[in-house]
Amino acid sequence: MKTYDWIVVGGGITGTALSYELSQVGFSVLLLEQDRIAQNATRYSYGGIPYWSGTSISTQQLCAEGIARQRQLPDELDANTEFRQLDLLLTIELDRDPKEIADLYHKCLIPLTSIDPATACELEPLLNPDSIAGALTVSHAHVNAQLLTQAYHAAFIRAGGESQNVRVEQISQGSVRSDRGETFAGQNIAVCAGGLSRSLLKRSGIDARIYFTHAEVIETAPTDLKLRTIVMPADMQRFQLESEASAVGVDRLWDAPSSELMPPSIDPGAIQFFDRTMRLGQFSRLLTDPYAKIDAKQSELEIRAKIGKLLPSLATLPGTWHHCLVAFSHDSLPSIGTLPESENLYLFSGFTSPMVFVPPLAKRFATSLVGTRDEIIPQFSPQRFA
Repeated sequence: MKTYDWIVVGGGITGTALSYELSQVGFSVLLLEQDRIAQNATRYSYGGIPYWSGTSISTQQLCAEGIARQRQLPDELDANTEFRQLDLLLTIELDRDPKEIADLYHKCLIPLTSIDPATACELEPLLNPDSIAGALTVSHAHVNAQLLTQAYHAAFIRAGGESQNVRVEQISQGSVRSDRGETFAGQNIAVCAGGLSRSLLKRSGIDARIYFTHAEVIETAPTDLKLRTIVMPADMQRFQLESEASAVGVDRLWDAPSSELMPPSIDPGAIQFFDRTMRLGQFSRLLTDPYAKIDAKQSELEIRAKIGKLLPSLATLPGTWHHCLVAFSHDSLPSIGTLPESENLYLFSGFTSPMVFVPPLAKRFATSLVGTRDEIIPQFSPQRFA
């Protein structure tokens, strides 16, 4: 049996970026992904690159590195990732104080501009001015997450990496086992399975403070309507939900089967891609079963109702409801490094803003393994929650 230097579990943006960077520093790498056609969080990502959003010295540095890396990647990976710059509109609900909401962003690397509803509608004519008290705006960046992931994967294969479509059932020291009984040997194993990371580790007898929401969006058919900006709420309910659901007192409830820990939230947002399709929503549910059944019809109606107030012309566009899992940690920062009491088993997950943080952190992580001292990677160790 061949033994790889690294086995990476999960073929979304985190797994493919990490596999590519590990191969670039000379490691033999096997990437394992359960789906031939991805149905993960990367597939349904908005693809935003919030390089303006860093609030600490480390995250501000990573934001600067992240946008520089995204600008380099099309040439480096020899692929079109649909990278572009466009305006972001963070809308403020009628019952919220615009100044109070603006204060939430005062530590950001790049200052945001407060605007009134009329100015917001000049930037985005599809907005309903009667639905907002104002908005914040900043120059944003965007990439097609699916194309970026495919580009990373193709470059990884060109560099000599190996990839297989198998579902990993269990991880042990030095190997992983598939649901078909196959065993793969690796000196090191990195779990990049996104929202499935927690259940995979749990099946392997490993506890980790990594969690997931059931995220739901509507993907429309191509439309002649033109959305000029990325629209998102300034006060994202999803982040508050994640913080409350991962508090120490709630942590043990995640092991209860088929439970809903808290009421769901809907964050009305919209993005349009180069192919003229749009993604609308995001419904976030805290169900402890990653395979829980969701009423798609009712969920779609609720997303459309919320979108209809903010962007009325988009609410009735033909589209399809989709569902995926989104990983998160308690402090909204990624978990990168060895798991407690698990030598050579690493977690690389929990990226709240993967398009800005994954590219620089994957590169930093890989180079740190070959002797380059890194001052940032240790700050994201999973053991900070031990």
